[in-house]
Amino acid sequence: MTIDEMNKIKETRGYSFTQLSDYTGVPVVTLQRIFTGATKSPRKATLDAIEKVLKGDESIFSGKAYSYGEKSSVSYSDYEGKSGMLLENEPVYGAKKNGEYTVADYYALPDDKRVELIDGYFYDMTAPRTIHQIICDLVFNSIYNFIRENKGSCIPISSPIDVQLDCDDKTMVQPDIIIVCDEDKIKDRVVFGAPDLIIEILSPSTRRKDMFVKTDKYCNAGVKEYWMIDPKKKILIAYNFSDEDVVPVIVPLKGEFAMFMYDGKLKVNLDEIAQMIDRFTR
Repeated sequence: MTIDEMNKIKETRGYSFTQLSDYTGVPVVTLQRIFTGATKSPRKATLDAIEKVLKGDESIFSGKAYSYGEKSSVSYSDYEGKSGMLLENEPVYGAKKNGEYTVADYYALPDDKRVELIDGYFYDMTAPRTIHQIICDLVFNSIYNFIRENKGSCIPISSPIDVQLDCDDKTMVQPDIIIVCDEDKIKDRVVFGAPDLIIEILSPSTRRKDMFVKTDKYCNAGVKEYWMIDPKKKILIAYNFSDEDVVPVIVPLKGEFAMFMYDGKLKVNLDEIAQMIDRFTR
């Protein structure tokens, strides 16, 4: 099946990229790159997964199941209404409605209000759990020690840190860990532009946002590498956005895992993370 044929079936059935991702298991970013022609040589396994759904029984893989926008990228309406997919509450502050907020509104919030701003939408952030902070510290220390011992020039930073991802006034995110190699991006109160690497520790209240909305945002903003550590499922999901096919590597929290940065020389001990999860989530 050609990409054009796939596109026709996708449009006929009314699939959004998010819905097709749920059916195929292929990440939204990968689907976008394949269907727009940005990926010239998709992996056969990826195409087979897409073709299985598009050739499948539409009563099983039903189209127009939810209310989707017409945009070719992830739409926030993909996570609202009937789908029930967005676990984060979208708060409303002041006279504006979601989609209209700016960085100025973000800075005007009370200091004790923890939110992220993504494309004009506010998302509440609950206080992190203990295991979240333990994992964050473990991973950050591994990164910091490697860079220091090798006299690297990149700067690792852990939360809380504001990242004005797109250098516009509509998005401000707070990743758990970042690495910034362009020192000019580090300003007095914000990192202005895309970090080279971002790591998020998934939690029940943010996992959908981190896995869908942020993956798309980070890839399009120019982040080179994105990790998600899932304490619940005890897995690591790692994206190398320099890879044309943008397929995640998913591994259990066992052994070591090498970052794509630093030619794989920077390794994180996954056994230690798993041990901490067992120790503090009983």
